Amino acid sequence: MALKKGASAKKILENSRKAFASWKKTTPAERARKLARIREAILEDIDLIVEEIVKNTGKADTDALMSDVLPTLEMIQYYEKNAARILAREKRKTPLMFINNSSFVEYKPLGVVLVISPWNYPFQLSLVPAITALAAGNTVILKPSSATSFIGRTLERTMRRAGLPKNVFQVFRGNGRKAQELIKAGPDLVFFTGSTGTGKKVMRTASENLVPVELELGGKDPMIVFEDADLERAADAAVYGAFANAGQTCVSIERLYVQESVMEEFLGKLLEKTRGIRVGSGSDCDVGAMITKEQLMIVEEHIDDALAKGARLLTKRKKKGLFLYPQVLSNVNHGMKVMKQETFGPVLPVMAFKTEKQAVELANDSDYGLNSSVWTKDIKKAERVVRALETGNAYINDAVKNIGNPHLPFGGAKKSGIGAYHGPEGLRRMSQACSVMVSKGKGKEPNWFPYTTGLYQTVKKLAQTNYGNLNLIEKTRNYLSLYKKIKR
Repeated sequence: MALKKGASAKKILENSRKAFASWKKTTPAERARKLARIREAILEDIDLIVEEIVKNTGKADTDALMSDVLPTLEMIQYYEKNAARILAREKRKTPLMFINNSSFVEYKPLGVVLVISPWNYPFQLSLVPAITALAAGNTVILKPSSATSFIGRTLERTMRRAGLPKNVFQVFRGNGRKAQELIKAGPDLVFFTGSTGTGKKVMRTASENLVPVELELGGKDPMIVFEDADLERAADAAVYGAFANAGQTCVSIERLYVQESVMEEFLGKLLEKTRGIRVGSGSDCDVGAMITKEQLMIVEEHIDDALAKGARLLTKRKKKGLFLYPQVLSNVNHGMKVMKQETFGPVLPVMAFKTEKQAVELANDSDYGLNSSVWTKDIKKAERVVRALETGNAYINDAVKNIGNPHLPFGGAKKSGIGAYHGPEGLRRMSQACSVMVSKGKGKEPNWFPYTTGLYQTVKKLAQTNYGNLNLIEKTRNYLSLYKKIKR
């Protein structure tokens, strides 16, 4: 599965297409057995995989296990158990006009899926889309981020141990230019996870050959805390949601809105919990390092911009190498980068609101719409707010981890992406839906030539009966009469 250095995009794609010729013939049940072996191979190597993730990303050990590996295992098991059902032939209704026909939808593999994965959750965000594509009967080319290219070797080892057929899963290492070459080579789908800016470039390149894209992009996720919320629990969630993986998560809490009446009490709890966070590496630490100096510089620039525009830093500003200690900002506004652009670091800006209407307006004042969370004991109010939020995903009285629910589709609104994965929707988006109608093949169809005045009157009567406001007796009488004519 490893590719020779210098292999061309054309050759890589050719290998995948050859492997697809046989892989597409496997049944969902056969593919599920291969998924089971992948899951077992991960469990056999779980400590080594965690060690590799930590070594190459600076994550805390438990964070790597809980946020990168466990959700992947959950997703694999979900498709093991459900792929055959999700991809099964689906019977559909047939209109009266096609009385001699039956209808169904068949889900077929697309072909070659190119997965371009990011550096923040290199294991999960490489393997979950790859597993989804494989479960649907596609072959996969993985192009991991050059910042975490180690994941390619890790997954090659896993696939070998699982006994996956040759070239069904290939890894291609390289920079953005190499990824562009692969897209231009013409895969059947590009699944990209990363920044909105890079997502636009991927879409632009793919459009040259009308290659469909799935784009999982950035977020600026709001957390709304109402005065009747469990403030202790909400503060715990805010600290986790904002600072886990040093804030380098697409669904991190990047904007915190707290109802004015409880702002002082809530801030006290938030700051106390923030100061208790242990920064470093190892299993006894909570928050690890930033992955690159470049990302650290972006985060610090957002802090500087906010302070220059009147924000207050409520925590000690501290860093050690790539370890940036969690920062909480108050007195922020939407004219600051930290409230409008994706920060992707351990920074939490906090802003007060007065009314439910204002909270919704503030939360929606963003180019992004990936995830959100609403905190209140009034579930009806929470559901009302969620309906008003411009977001692809939402959580009530919890945060972040809804991305790990394999039963729910996950995708963003606005500039947070196109499409969705996870759940039945994710598997079907990596399939070609083929709509099929089957005729009994008897006699002449009513829509065939020649057309006559009698046929016109029959069709008109059908329209009036089917779509008009006739009573039940009139409809029944007309349908019986039409049925006899159509059958003839």
